Amino acid sequence: MQSSFSIEQSLTNLKIDALNEMQQASLEANRQSDGVVLLSDTGSGKTLAFLLPVTQLLDKHKKFTQALIVVPSRELALQIEQVFKKMGTGFKITCCYGGHLRETEENNLKQAPALIVGTPGRLGDHIRRGNITTAHIETLVLDEFDKSLEQGFEEEMSFVVGSLPALKKRILTSATAAVEVPAFVGLQEPVTINFLTGEKSPALAVQQVRSEDADKSETLFRLICALGNRSTIIFCNQREFVEQVSTFLRDKGIYNVWYHGAMEQQERDSALCKFRNGTSNILVTTDLAARGLDIPNIRYIIHFQIPTSEESYTHRNGRTARMDASGTAILLLGPKEYVPPYISPEPTVIELPATAELPSKPVWTTLFIAAGKKDKVNKVDIVGFLTNKGQLKKEDVGLIEVKDFFSFVAVRKTKAGHTLHLIQKEKIKNKKVKIEVAK
Repeated sequence: MQSSFSIEQSLTNLKIDALNEMQQASLEANRQSDGVVLLSDTGSGKTLAFLLPVTQLLDKHKKFTQALIVVPSRELALQIEQVFKKMGTGFKITCCYGGHLRETEENNLKQAPALIVGTPGRLGDHIRRGNITTAHIETLVLDEFDKSLEQGFEEEMSFVVGSLPALKKRILTSATAAVEVPAFVGLQEPVTINFLTGEKSPALAVQQVRSEDADKSETLFRLICALGNRSTIIFCNQREFVEQVSTFLRDKGIYNVWYHGAMEQQERDSALCKFRNGTSNILVTTDLAARGLDIPNIRYIIHFQIPTSEESYTHRNGRTARMDASGTAILLLGPKEYVPPYISPEPTVIELPATAELPSKPVWTTLFIAAGKKDKVNKVDIVGFLTNKGQLKKEDVGLIEVKDFFSFVAVRKTKAGHTLHLIQKEKIKNKKVKIEVAK
């Protein structure tokens, strides 16, 4: 089939002496099966573990796209592209993700690459526009597929996978075992390789962004556009800055919520619930949110204002890179600001794209229900009410939080208006209660 590609040469190019046990097991499993689930810790070398078998299947004589890798973030897409290029296979790869010009990618796709790596939303966009010809793609990799599902990409992933009529081989990777493989993937009796150790990896990366202007708001906006729609906390030192930053971002088209100590409890609950359930991917806050909050899967911490102490810096960063997840802390520095001495080594400087493209908007909205535990209302009651009276499917109902006297529930944004119309005069537990979009 394909020619001169050799694993040995690629390892030499990557300056790697030998494959680790997990990578060898992946190669062997992929020789035996067209369905492989690879479970291994973050930072264990999964990228090479699937790139090597994928590359072995590529044919240099075929002038169309043969393999597709779907990932949850632009950082991962770029990392995979970088590793693949260093391998020196002779095959063309194109990277597709939100946060920069689509036209750049369209030009790269005109001459079909053998391999495409990208995020679900951008790949779906290209497929719909006819920029990616899917007719001959036989190999699919869903890298960190659990993270893609967490981020709400299930619909787009289903569309992308459903657009691959010639699919023969499927490789899924994850750093957690407790995730069900969705039916749309079409895995038939896969071979599962489990190298999870349960040990925490040093998964926090620290970076810095320089602002030419003392007012760093515009740089913050461009940074968020570059990061995409990942879960992000922006830390400020004072409450007034929290509200200023939040208003600025909202005026620029980035939906966000804010949180600080002067808010009423219901306002606090509402803000945090919207952030937890994906109604907002951005939380602007003070150090009040640096400790004790149950907010899983934070991808980015942005220090809009430099922490007042090392302790503050440590606690802020503790919101991300938890359990087996990776995370990135970013310091936003003005012309006269410097990296504090307690941060070592000097963080890598990120250069932002010249143009800012708004990240895709969240797919969820939050409904406020004026009934809670004290009214004998629970999550099952709310799901039943919304599916029966509001005509929602179960997958249209997201995270539900029931407080003492009120509840919040995430529903798919595209269905919210119709559902609210249907339930206007309906009762929960034989009681008429106020239900509206959460403020």
